[in-house]
Amino acid sequence: MSAKVAPSLLSADFSCLRDEIKRIEKHGAEWVHLDIMDGHFVPSITIGPLVVKALRPHTELFMDAHLMVTDPERQVKPFVEAGLDLLTIQYEATAHLDRVLRIIKAAGIKTGVALNPATPPGVLDYIWPLLDLVLVMSVNPGEGGQEFIPAALPKIEALAREIKDRGLSTILEVDGGINRQNAREIIAAGATVLVAGSAVFKADNGMHLIREVSAFDFEA
Repeated sequence: MSAKVAPSLLSADFSCLRDEIKRIEKHGAEWVHLDIMDGHFVPSITIGPLVVKALRPHTELFMDAHLMVTDPERQVKPFVEAGLDLLTIQYEATAHLDRVLRIIKAAGIKTGVALNPATPPGVLDYIWPLLDLVLVMSVNPGEGGQEFIPAALPKIEALAREIKDRGLSTILEVDGGINRQNAREIIAAGATVLVAGSAVFKADNGMHLIREVSAFDFEA
């Protein structure tokens, strides 16, 4: 089963983000993941559309942004205009999920929905046609460096079955606590994109994880 790593800039050196992107490109990354936090939906505050816009001219990597913000419909336009390829919103952050997804699609980029650890897969039943990606949060959002929550595995398996049974090409992304020790079982459960921050930017030889996942080649 093929899969890829989307290195998360949340764990990168914020003083030189352009150089950090060039570093993951050199090691074979195809995606870069941007964690957008507003200090409201989650306690932390990270980057906004101006940073995304500043980085866009320096890379052709697929830019995948995860909005961990309240009322995401207010933020869609500036992030789309910043040059993203895919915008993921939290299921729990809006009362108007269908509307927000249609706004994103109308803007011409790909859509994603993220599910917190306690949110069941069934909430997606009526919006599958609008989804290009589903993001399973395997930690509680808002902070890097957390440990993987094992209960995410059956959720990944259930979503992978649903995607297959519906005959969809929806990307199944997982974010939180991913490392060389658990990546194999997460991919085996059905994940196709693994978001990894600390495991790429802060671990010894972390950059090698990018190619290892694409080759599905892990040492014991």
